[in-house]
Amino acid sequence: MSFAWKMASPCEGKGTYWMIAETDLKEIRPELPTGAPSSAHVQSGIPVPKAIRVKNFSPDDWEDFIEEWSTSLEDSYVKVRRFGGSGDYGVDIAGFCTDNGFEDTWENYQCKRYAHPLRPSDIWVELGKIIYYSYIGEYTPPRKHHFVASLGVGTTLEKLLNRPTELREKFKENWEGHCKSGITSTKEIELSEQLLSYVNAFDFTIFTSKSHVELIEAHSHTGFHAVRFGGGLPIRPVPEAPPAVPTSSESRYIRQLLDAYGDHLGSPLQDTSALVAHSMLEKDFRRQRERFYNAEALRNFARDTVPEGTFDDLQDEVYHGVVDVADSTHPNGYVRMKATVAQASSVALTANPLTSVTKSQDRQGICHQLANEDRLKWVMDDD
Repeated sequence: MSFAWKMASPCEGKGTYWMIAETDLKEIRPELPTGAPSSAHVQSGIPVPKAIRVKNFSPDDWEDFIEEWSTSLEDSYVKVRRFGGSGDYGVDIAGFCTDNGFEDTWENYQCKRYAHPLRPSDIWVELGKIIYYSYIGEYTPPRKHHFVASLGVGTTLEKLLNRPTELREKFKENWEGHCKSGITSTKEIELSEQLLSYVNAFDFTIFTSKSHVELIEAHSHTGFHAVRFGGGLPIRPVPEAPPAVPTSSESRYIRQLLDAYGDHLGSPLQDTSALVAHSMLEKDFRRQRERFYNAEALRNFARDTVPEGTFDDLQDEVYHGVVDVADSTHPNGYVRMKATVAQASSVALTANPLTSVTKSQDRQGICHQLANEDRLKWVMDDD
C-alpha cells in the first residue's frame, strides 16, 4: 500500500504531517448526464424546477405570481377579490360562493412572503383576526382559510394545522403574546369569557395550507403560466369543423365573401344558396370558413394559455403583413381576397408567444376575422 503525506493545519503544530493512504485519494470525475444534453441546455442551462423558482421569487415576482395564480380561482367562485391595507380584517384574497359576499359562504387565502417556511408564530395573529372579526360580526367565518407562503409551510405548522384540537389550545396559549395587541393597533383585545366561549366553539378545521405543487398546478391553467415559467405551450386541440349552417357571428365576413364572389361573377349573390351553381366558388367558400374556424380555435386556445391581448397582437401582426396587398389595385374583390389570404401565409410571425402553435390556416383565417370587423374589405367602393 502506498501513502501520501499532508501537512497539518497551523493549529495542529508546526511541521506536523498526516499520513493518508493512497486508496483514500480519488480522482475528480463529475457524473455524466443520464441523457443527451439538448441545445436548450447549452443556451439556458439545466432547467430549474418550478417549485424552486417560486421559492426564489423576489418580493415583486411573488406578488405578480399571486395575482396571476388568483385568476385560477375565478372558476371556483362567483367572485374573487383581493383586499389590502391596514383595514383588511385578516382577509387577503376572498373567494365568494354567492352574490351575498361576506354574509354567506366564502373562503380566504392568506398569502405570505417570509424568509423562512411558515411557522406557528407567524399565524397566531392571522387566526386571531379571523376569529375576532367574525366574532364581532364583520363577516361570517370563512368555510376555509388557506395559508399560502413563498417558502411553503414548515413541518411543525403543517402538523398543527392537521390537529385542529391542539391548534385551538395552542392558539389560546398564544393570545396574550400575539393577539391581544396584534389584531388591531387601536386597542388591546382581551380574551374575555364571551370571546373564549366563541373560540372554544370555533371550527379550527377551516385552517389549512396550499403547497407549491398545488399553486403551480392551478397557475398552469391560467394564461400566464407559459410566460412565467417557460417550457412551451400545451398541445393545441384539433379545431372543430364549421357547422353546416353559418352562425350569426360569421355574418359580416360571409357577406364580404359573397360580395367578392359576386364582383368576380359580375352579378350579386344574395346568400350562400347561390353558390350551388358555382362549384369552384362553393369549394373556396368552404375552405375560407374552415380557415376562419381555425383562427377562432386559436383565439380560444390563446385565451386559456397566454396573457390577455396576445391574440390581439397576433391579429395586428397579420393585419400589417397583408394590408398593403389588400389596399392595392385588383381586378375584382375575389382576386383581392385570394391575394390577401395568400400573403397571410407568408407573414413572418417571430415575436408573438403563439408563433409556435400558429399554422398557415390560422394566418389565413385571421384575414376573415379582420374582415368580420371590417378592418379588411374585399370590394372597395372605388373598384
